Amino acid sequence: MMDTLDAKPFGLPTDVLNALPHPVFMISGDGTFDFVNAAAEAFFQSSFTVLKNRQFSWFLPDGSPMRTLVEQVQNTRSPISEYKVDVSSPRLGGERFVDVYVSPVVEHPDSVVVLLQVRSMADTLDKQLTHRGAARTVTGLASMLAHEIKNPLSGIRGAAQLLEAHSDEDDRALTRLIMDETDRIVRLVDRMEVFSDERPIERDPVNVHSVLEHVKRLARSGFGKNISIVEHYDPSLPPVLGNRDQLVQVFLNLIKNACEAMPDQKDAQITLTTAYRPGMSVAAPGSKERISLPISMTVTDNGPGVPDDILSYMFDPFVSSKPNGSGLGLALVAKIIGDHGGVISCDSQPSGTNFTVLMPMWSEKRNSD
Repeated sequence: MMDTLDAKPFGLPTDVLNALPHPVFMISGDGTFDFVNAAAEAFFQSSFTVLKNRQFSWFLPDGSPMRTLVEQVQNTRSPISEYKVDVSSPRLGGERFVDVYVSPVVEHPDSVVVLLQVRSMADTLDKQLTHRGAARTVTGLASMLAHEIKNPLSGIRGAAQLLEAHSDEDDRALTRLIMDETDRIVRLVDRMEVFSDERPIERDPVNVHSVLEHVKRLARSGFGKNISIVEHYDPSLPPVLGNRDQLVQVFLNLIKNACEAMPDQKDAQITLTTAYRPGMSVAAPGSKERISLPISMTVTDNGPGVPDDILSYMFDPFVSSKPNGSGLGLALVAKIIGDHGGVISCDSQPSGTNFTVLMPMWSEKRNSD
């Protein structure tokens, strides 16, 4: 890309613009790209060599608010800022929203420069609060169910066992059905009771690669034995601050879900990716301190994707795309990650789904204070 760009677009060195995490690009008067930084190439999923021969309007449908903003600045020569602009399109993929700043370029009278701030992480954090609120709702419900349902169920099961001892073959089938169903309900309540465990989490430095390798071995020996699992690990990744057993539970659920989404797919593949991504931080509850979440772990599958009507509610309790799913697995995942001070997000297309977990890094200095 470097040899195709002006060395100092907008009066700034190219490497400075490429270091920005936000897409920055310049559109000429005829609607073509005059400059794109590295983040813009990633946003449009094309190199500058390709983009310079494309019209900006090619990426967005007629009536797109983004196209309207650019045209308005080209006509009025006055800068505009807009928040949560819809840039959804088949060519950019899925539902996407960005904050937009568009400004005329003095040195190029017919051109405008555009800066985008992708809202995915901000929206993810908003959703995390919703997930945690939903988990708290399940907590109260679980406490009630444990008392109001489990005790009567034990009496129902005991009565069915007594009837079974004095029943013929046909009646025994019915009593067995009663016991099986009461056992199923008890297991469901037991799973919900996990949400009511408010004890502090014991956290230590955890090597996430050892967690992923352990889960991978479990998958290959059972539910994922016919699915290819590929690793793209950052070998220099520092440990996370977490509870190893709970993190095993998180990734076991995520990988099991991915496997179950591709039961008969011949080319089924799961990719496990880890990376160090500085720059992401969230406010610590009850204080002004911000906690950095630089450790990124992603579980990606090449399955059919998640239905659009479920995607926004993936981590809510009792929401499931499986015919016989309880809808508690991902809710528990969201609770565990939230209890660790991290965030989890889901991005899905018809060509696959990826779950990304962001976690705080273990710091000897911070944990010795």
